[in-house]
Amino acid sequence: QVQLVESGGGLVQPGGSLRLSCVAHGTLIYIWDMGWFRQAPGKQRELVASITRANSTNYSDSVRGRFTISKDTAKNTVDLQMNSLEFEDTAIYYCNAKFLSTNHWGQGTQVTVSS
Repeated sequence: QVQLVESGGGLVQPGGSLRLSCVAHGTLIYIWDMGWFRQAPGKQRELVASITRANSTNYSDSVRGRFTISKDTAKNTVDLQMNSLEFEDTAIYYCNAKFLSTNHWGQGTQVTVSS
């Protein structure tokens, strides 16, 4: 059974940094396209960053240049380094593993940017 577990969320001031981590259980991340999504209150879930099996990365316009997605196949983890955080980055962040029509989601980790 595939399980994705996120960690690293928390409260941070504007301009600060956080590093989210997603560890996969029951599977190996290199066979999946991995992504980080987020959902703010009253808004739809949106893609933040993704990294394919071939290690091609993609970012939403709102985070490009501030966030970096990476994976460590030895640790079976996918991380999201978030710098220069803004109030608008406040959301629940979810890890996703996708292959063809199959999707797996983590339970989410809360990121709150507040002064």
